[in-house]
Amino acid sequence: MRGISIRTWEVRLGIVLVLSSIIVYTVKYLLLGDPENTYQYIFNALGFLPINVLLVTLILNQLLSVREKRKRLEKLNMVIGTFFSEVGTGLLRFLSDRDPTLPEIRHDLIVTDAWTPERFSSVRERLKKRHSRLKIDAADLQELCHYLKERRDFLLRLLENPVLLEHESFTELLRAVFHLAEELERRGEFTGLPASDVGHLAGDVDRVYDRLIGEWLAYMEYLQRNYPYLFSLSMRSNPFDETASPIVS
Repeated sequence: MRGISIRTWEVRLGIVLVLSSIIVYTVKYLLLGDPENTYQYIFNALGFLPINVLLVTLILNQLLSVREKRKRLEKLNMVIGTFFSEVGTGLLRFLSDRDPTLPEIRHDLIVTDAWTPERFSSVRERLKKRHSRLKIDAADLQELCHYLKERRDFLLRLLENPVLLEHESFTELLRAVFHLAEELERRGEFTGLPASDVGHLAGDVDRVYDRLIGEWLAYMEYLQRNYPYLFSLSMRSNPFDETASPIVS
């Protein structure tokens, strides 16, 4: 086992602080005398030292934890934003066009800058209880397979990012997307598939769609709260809004 090196900054700092205390008490004794008072003060200081260390440690640890959490959240949402720019928004647009019940829920998905945190929360809870049943045929599956295959390398790089391990729901979304991509690639051709197999694949598509909506809403809420200019573009690119346009009118 290696010994503690005296060259580390922690050890050097400790030595400096201890020497500083010794110098202060020595100067006090030489100038003011009264060794009993000096000894009493030293013992009082030593008695309070554990409490002082405890308080400083707790406060510093809490402040550092909050700061580190904010940094991780920023990195995480940058990754999620990249996902929606490269894959998620286009996938939502494609899948929502195959959602026969979209007119019934469209009003819950037209996010505006007037939405409150309570509105976001209530919409997410309401949509959690809904299970999609998209109308998917062989041509749709072929197009979807091509779309995901083109972006496979990007998705793999996302999975390699350790920051995503802290976001369980987004990780589950990526897992569902990868499972769907693998199922589709294993088929190769989709014409002539039995209805049972098409139904199985449609279930995988529905799973991705439901989770994608939830993560999209959470990301929109984050942008609205922290980055109004990014939120503005996301509103104008809303995949559920038939009238959406990136052009500011």
